[in-house]
Amino acid sequence: MSDEKTQGIGFFEKYLTVWVLLCMAAGILISKFLPVIPAFLEKLQYAQQNIPIAILIWIMIYPMMLKINFQSIKNVGKHPLGILISSGSSWAIKPFLMLGLATLFLKIVFSAFIPAALAQNFVTGAVLLGTAPCTAMVFVWSNLAKGDPAHTLVQVSVNDLLILVLFVPLVSFLLGVNNVQIPWNTLVFSVVLFVVVPLVGGAVTRVTMIKKMGETAFNEKFVSKFDNVTTLGLLLTLIIIFSFQGNILLEKPLYVLMIAVPLILQNLISSTFTYLLCKWTKQPHNIAAPASLIAASDFFELSVAVAISLFGPNSPVVLACTVGVLTEVPVMLMLVRIITKTKDWYYKGWHSKPAVHN
Repeated sequence: MSDEKTQGIGFFEKYLTVWVLLCMAAGILISKFLPVIPAFLEKLQYAQQNIPIAILIWIMIYPMMLKINFQSIKNVGKHPLGILISSGSSWAIKPFLMLGLATLFLKIVFSAFIPAALAQNFVTGAVLLGTAPCTAMVFVWSNLAKGDPAHTLVQVSVNDLLILVLFVPLVSFLLGVNNVQIPWNTLVFSVVLFVVVPLVGGAVTRVTMIKKMGETAFNEKFVSKFDNVTTLGLLLTLIIIFSFQGNILLEKPLYVLMIAVPLILQNLISSTFTYLLCKWTKQPHNIAAPASLIAASDFFELSVAVAISLFGPNSPVVLACTVGVLTEVPVMLMLVRIITKTKDWYYKGWHSKPAVHN
């Protein structure tokens, strides 16, 4: 995209796919030439959690939670249908779509290339990814697509609350359909550890710092300090994960491309469906943009954390979740471009084009 289109995205975020590929290469090299490192890190476990990865995931998720203002929930009535469409797409359609696409491609279309047991693991990772709707990163995509920032904040806040009550039963049900039984206590503990704790920590920090420095200074100065910290935490986590996954990546590098197919299709279908539904129900474009982008994107930090808690850092399930990190930026930037370019088409057939306020 042009510089004008990407000025709202940071340097590290803009080239995240490049950094992920570099982290993949670094992790594979470590696994091959310094296997003692992943062997040592794998031993650092407590309560089925890998301690180094857990710390890094907190570093990623906590800054995201600083951006969530739950007082914005009171504005949910301003565009209730937009919230309903986005929430319905994220929770009632997208997880089931991901299960269907992952099963179709990984178990059937690519069955000649992926052993059945491994395909089962890849589908499990895809389900974990598709059941976790995006939170903070969608602020970037919405900004690039000229979405209503207030509506985006409300929807992200709603999704964070829905994660607390819907993620565990939905994941348990979908994995049960995929013949994978998981202990609820481990799944609940993962959500508490990687959603509830940073969510409460972020809320407390937000209230405390706003009282001390004001909301404008908090948003412009305090929160921005954590941007590069979040990306650094992500990249270090990926290096560790890929060091655990080195053998499978060296033996079958095409697995990454095959896993990417259903993940990308899910992004495209979810976004298109939500965008068209918003048009059909005559939502303003600046509401349709964030709604369709939220429906498409994934909270990959949570899915990776839960996959590691349930299956261990060297599991193929984790690899499938990590591929979502690799595809996220280029796919979302493409969707932003499509949504922005089709703004005039979006209003075709309307008797009058509504005023759009950002």
